[in-house]
Amino acid sequence: MNIYDFTVKTQEGTDLSLSNYKGKVLLVVNTATECGFTPHYTDLQKIYDEMAEKGLEILDFPCNQFGGQAPGSDEEIHTFCTGRFGITFPQLSKVDVNGENAIPLYKWLTENTTFGGFGDSPAGQMLSGFIPKLDPDYLNNSKIKWNFTKFLIDREGNIVARFEPSEAMETVAEKIREIL
Repeated sequence: MNIYDFTVKTQEGTDLSLSNYKGKVLLVVNTATECGFTPHYTDLQKIYDEMAEKGLEILDFPCNQFGGQAPGSDEEIHTFCTGRFGITFPQLSKVDVNGENAIPLYKWLTENTTFGGFGDSPAGQMLSGFIPKLDPDYLNNSKIKWNFTKFLIDREGNIVARFEPSEAMETVAEKIREIL
């Protein structure tokens, strides 16, 4: 099984087979418009501008499961992101990434990766300060911990890396460059 086996919903509510992205490098991200990590949109767009012509596609999945930080309809979220951050990469329908209502794609992503920690950056320390209160077993499960968790998929549809929200965006960009 790989990412091409999944179908997701577009913002318009139509089915989108991820097999349409065969041969591309994908960065799959769960996002939120009212999160402290929302400025990642700027970095994601820079990465997209630099690497889209080389075969990168970013798939943005808004998610309201973490602090209710992605309120609004798909259209409102898209209007905010294009207006404030100028994003041009695909933004899909709002989803759940954890729990019984998680979409199959995210179930697969989390079942086939492990949580690698938040690191010692200020963002990592901040996440380490409150995530244990939300999920006391967070170190031992592969659930998505917060907004802007990223998964890197190679051109064959396989998971290459998982990046927690506290990972430096330059590290994410370097890994993408390696597999492009």
